[in-house]
Amino acid sequence: MTPLEYAGYTMTSGDLIPLLPLLAVTASSVWVMMAIGVKRNYPFILGSTVAGLLIAALLAMDLLSGSAPDPMPLLTMDAYAQFFTVLICALAIGVSLVGHNYWAEFDDQREEFLLLLLLATLGAVVLAGANHFASLLLGLETLSMSLYGMLAYPVQSRRAANNHALESAVKYLILSAVSTAMILFGVALIYAETGSLSFAGLEGLPAGPGIGFSVVALLLISAGVAFKLSLFPFHIWTPDVYEGAPAPATAYLATIGKIAVFIVLLRVVVETRTLGIAPVVIVFSLLALLSIIAGNLLALLQDNVKRILAYSSIAHMGYLLIAIIAAFYAEGPISVEAVSFYLFAYVVMTLGAFSIVSLLSSDALERDSIADYQGLFWRRPWLAAAFTAMLLSLAGIPLTAGFIGKFYLVLAGVESGLWLLLAALIVGSGIGLYYYLRIVYRMLLPEPADAPELRQGSAAFSVVLVLFALIVLFGVYPASLMSLMQGIAL
Repeated sequence: MTPLEYAGYTMTSGDLIPLLPLLAVTASSVWVMMAIGVKRNYPFILGSTVAGLLIAALLAMDLLSGSAPDPMPLLTMDAYAQFFTVLICALAIGVSLVGHNYWAEFDDQREEFLLLLLLATLGAVVLAGANHFASLLLGLETLSMSLYGMLAYPVQSRRAANNHALESAVKYLILSAVSTAMILFGVALIYAETGSLSFAGLEGLPAGPGIGFSVVALLLISAGVAFKLSLFPFHIWTPDVYEGAPAPATAYLATIGKIAVFIVLLRVVVETRTLGIAPVVIVFSLLALLSIIAGNLLALLQDNVKRILAYSSIAHMGYLLIAIIAAFYAEGPISVEAVSFYLFAYVVMTLGAFSIVSLLSSDALERDSIADYQGLFWRRPWLAAAFTAMLLSLAGIPLTAGFIGKFYLVLAGVESGLWLLLAALIVGSGIGLYYYLRIVYRMLLPEPADAPELRQGSAAFSVVLVLFALIVLFGVYPASLMSLMQGIAL
């Protein structure tokens, strides 16, 4: 066996072309690590991080229009993977710029946060193209291990706002380890049944009588994925981690940390019809239903913006599961298009909301109480207008990308006859509108006499403006994005 040959597959130089975005992120991580070791210079490290991610995104964008590459033993860097690579790198650029403002007065070294961000992005890009359980676990652990450090990053700080950072990181570490163990045990059972670790090997699982091991394996993997996606009842870590972690790390976890796992889940569901086994469909349906109901109802009880967005994310993951379940029944690409469009809209809305929280906060003082936003319309009208747009889009109000995304989900659900789940989506959206409007109402109230002075941040504000423009653009004119989703459908 030569160094370029694996399991009968021989890699040529041409096979490296689809991997160029992944290699660019890897090279950026190594470069930033070496630069930190030679001389600490935060502006230079930030510029290197943004440049590396931008190069990776441009390479992936260029590969979108090319012919579909042959699948490799561990990765399939097709148009689907390249699109989400572009999205992941763009989101990472946004988080790094938002973090620039957040860490401006940090009383410790800031450079390693960007290194952790690059390593987490590397894991997310691997997940985008994973077609094998080995690459899934490598990508998942690279992403998770980096997130532990990002969540606990301000632990050395002596400022009061960071008292809960270590607690949030430890909670995420423990429960993430449990979920990974579940996935590993499920993968071991699948290997015992099929002798293969590729996703294609799932097609070899028995689907008739005596499918006990198969069902247990798939349910264990589903439970592990549900932990990562914070689906009810595996959501217990989400509100505490969101609240205690620094805002840029929370933004990364809520966006890239979620969609990277959903990308793999969608690929498994679409490419292997074996997940149509009845018990697995029932479990997915219950997870979706309970997540929508519990996420929205629990959000009503919160007065902390981060916790509201945390419970809201649980409900949104439930909405996305509707399209995943629809893929069990529908033969057409509508389910893939629905998930892809809604994932795009969700991460733009969520990053926008957390960017505003980050812009108003710092490592010394997190402004995450609803009361902290009172009178924001009179102090920073453009920022308040952008925040309102993000919240209304999360609620699914027309003329926003969130509305188009939910329309797509409803269309996928109608095609598959998922009437109970669609009813939950409609009721949940109505409940969500109430707690989102609570924040908007507080921003419209008169400015309090003791209102603290708001921080300025051109980098974070630029990110907010770009995300605001995307929300409105694809809410008013979604045709171009819809056409792209149809082109990348698996």
